[in-house]
Amino acid sequence: MSPTSPSAGARHRAVVLMVILGCQLMMTLDASIVTTALTHIKTELGFTDSSLSWIQNAYVLAFGGLLLLGARAGDLLGRRRVFIAGTALFTAASLLAGLAPSAELLIAARTLQGLAAAFAIPSTLALLITSFPEPEERTRAIAIYSAVIGAGASVGIIVGGVFTEYLSWRWGLLINVPLGILVLALAPRFLPETERQSGRVDLLGALTVTLGMSALVYGLVEAAEVGWLSARTLLPLTAAVVLLVGFVIVELRASQPIVPLRLFFSVQRSGAYVGRILIVGAMFSTFYFLSQYLQNVRGLSPLATGLAYIPMTGMFFAMVYVVRWAAPRVSKPVLLLTSLTTAAIGMAWLSRIDATTTVASILPQLLVLGVGQGIAIILLTDFGMAEVDQGDAGAASGLVNTAHQIGGSIGLAILTVVYGSAVHHDPAPGTVTRAHGYAAVFDVATGFYVLAMIIAVVILAAGRRQARRSATVPVPVAAG
Repeated sequence: MSPTSPSAGARHRAVVLMVILGCQLMMTLDASIVTTALTHIKTELGFTDSSLSWIQNAYVLAFGGLLLLGARAGDLLGRRRVFIAGTALFTAASLLAGLAPSAELLIAARTLQGLAAAFAIPSTLALLITSFPEPEERTRAIAIYSAVIGAGASVGIIVGGVFTEYLSWRWGLLINVPLGILVLALAPRFLPETERQSGRVDLLGALTVTLGMSALVYGLVEAAEVGWLSARTLLPLTAAVVLLVGFVIVELRASQPIVPLRLFFSVQRSGAYVGRILIVGAMFSTFYFLSQYLQNVRGLSPLATGLAYIPMTGMFFAMVYVVRWAAPRVSKPVLLLTSLTTAAIGMAWLSRIDATTTVASILPQLLVLGVGQGIAIILLTDFGMAEVDQGDAGAASGLVNTAHQIGGSIGLAILTVVYGSAVHHDPAPGTVTRAHGYAAVFDVATGFYVLAMIIAVVILAAGRRQARRSATVPVPVAAG
């Protein structure tokens, strides 16, 4: 059979999708894979209560701060080339993290993992768009890609629970090494290389956005630890505002901006970025706090905690097929609004937990959340890349992933403060007090979904206005 036959082409694209998804899943679940192992890591490496959060925060800080720079590097140097370099560095950093003999070295390795992911991840979605030019195939590929992003955190908790229970928390990090080697073996052969763009790095723009995003993430992390009114919180957040405003001014004047501001001119795309921040903030924090509830209140083991997420994870992947069926039949903005409403109902239902709630009784809530979040994350990825030119694909992909990471940081910071206020910062809260704190967290997370619903209404209204304008444009009549 000819290698250019339709079946051979389909197999080639399937491998491309596998490589991209493998990298995306590896780096997405890495943010949560240590969640169920934190107690074990604290004991083994001698972390303090205050420093323990940096196991996750170091990764998120480097990842969120450098994503847009990583996207621009892919545009200029070639996306496959940057993808391979980022994956190779991530694999090496994972080996270092898994073997780390001290708390300091583990945090350093996690920072290096975040840096590497910031350069590899923006290229994944851009390479996917390039590899699947046909609209139907592209829609299916984006849906699967989005499901992997959405399910990555819960998959990480499941995998981390299994390793922590039966082997060691270190295997949650070391598993990336063989996966990374497999991706590196396949990528040069199957991934298409994009042409290098002529131009240069917008150094001032890169500097202001990297420092601004890093300051924002750092300030949010500190807010969760020392409160919103502490100088350790206010100074970096103020710096972030100044730097990000400066970044916008620089981009307006730059001949070759690191992020073309035209990407924000679409209501769909801008709404998708904001909506993603909100729903990822709600869901990422739910994974974190629900894991704590299951272990600290209900007394589950790391393995049992991970297994509790299987139904929700299954819903994330099942929604790929639901979206494929529904998209041609239902307006996408209407479907988005419906999915967000479903997720809000599931989260509000989950917020009814108390110290006596059984694990079995929260499974329906998790299933409802999985349906709503699973559909929403697929559609928001689609809207975030809607009508993007090939030359802007890397920047748009970077914005989608930046919104994802910043959403997790914002959500976790806000809801950690909510939890602390609900338990009155009791240094040794009992199970009833803890359960009350977790319920308060899920109440506020419900509000995140309500705000996202308002964004969906704006997107729906904008789409209808555009449709009306298109319908009123007169059709030219040929002479003769």
